[in-house]
Amino acid sequence: MDVSLSVWLITCAVILGLFVFDFFTHVRVPHAPSLKESGIWSAVYIGFAVIFGLFVWWNWGSTFGGEYFAGYVTEKALSVDNLFVFVIIMAKFAVPKEYQQKVLLLGILMALVMRGIFIAVGAAAINAYSWVFYLFGAFLIFTAVKLLRESDDPVEHEEERETRLERFVKRYLRTHDSYDRDKLFTRVNGKRLATPMLMVLIVIGFTDVLFALDSIPAIYGLTSEPYLVFTANAFALMGLRQLFFLIGGLLDRLVYLSIGLSIILAFIGVKLVLHALHENTLGFINGGEHVAVPEISTGLSLSVILGVLVITTVASLIKSRGMATTAEVESAGEPADPDAPAPKSTDL
Repeated sequence: MDVSLSVWLITCAVILGLFVFDFFTHVRVPHAPSLKESGIWSAVYIGFAVIFGLFVWWNWGSTFGGEYFAGYVTEKALSVDNLFVFVIIMAKFAVPKEYQQKVLLLGILMALVMRGIFIAVGAAAINAYSWVFYLFGAFLIFTAVKLLRESDDPVEHEEERETRLERFVKRYLRTHDSYDRDKLFTRVNGKRLATPMLMVLIVIGFTDVLFALDSIPAIYGLTSEPYLVFTANAFALMGLRQLFFLIGGLLDRLVYLSIGLSIILAFIGVKLVLHALHENTLGFINGGEHVAVPEISTGLSLSVILGVLVITTVASLIKSRGMATTAEVESAGEPADPDAPAPKSTDL
């Protein structure tokens, strides 16, 4: 895939312009966005991502177009998991709703910078050492297992991580317990103290690093083109702020999301290991020769990713509906017995 420097610069300028536009039109004046506003702009940013994918398909061919869409869908799914963590962070630090947009936008910008660094490092490592795919694959499989183990109570595990980080930061930073509008620092009795807003940004920034460690190896398992890796990440992150307010209340209903993401990460991890075997240069594996193993196509990858997400979402909604029905029955003082016979009608 031949991407000139001018195309890179134009792409980065457009993405940066969209973030600047987002700040001045929605975030500059603190307010809690309505569902209508969030829904419209979520659709707009998803539309931008799809249009860009069609441009890639038209300009560089179906192979790279398919790789972009597979990467975008994967990163978008991982972004929804990010939102779940953001909800926990916002609740833990009691961020006023009118200031949550600013926190999210700054957090998303930090995430894009972090991922840009990881993308550059990953591309350099892949170009220099083909065996890096073994490390990426093993790491994704490890992450999938870890995510599956924590799926029983993700809130508890996330809060434990945040509490440890908060204690560490407070050792070296003088903090104040109250917000001063959306300021990062405030003065109390002549002393300059960090507000909870700064603490929230630090926690989100640290979380972004952890997310980048998962997402970058995952998308490199779908495409080896740094340009596609970067743009898929950028478009997946854009609109994340609006999505937070749009589906924030629905995240609790996606009870099987962690399981679905663990399956996707494990699948991509296996794909990376197979690719590493196919391109093998390590002397202690098959004498340094390539191993004849099947490789997973981009089309199959996209089908598996979409299939897992659809099944996970449908199963989550069915499970959530059943849990809600059980809770309503129990709150009414009646036993929730699905095997109990239905009451007979007494109508004449």
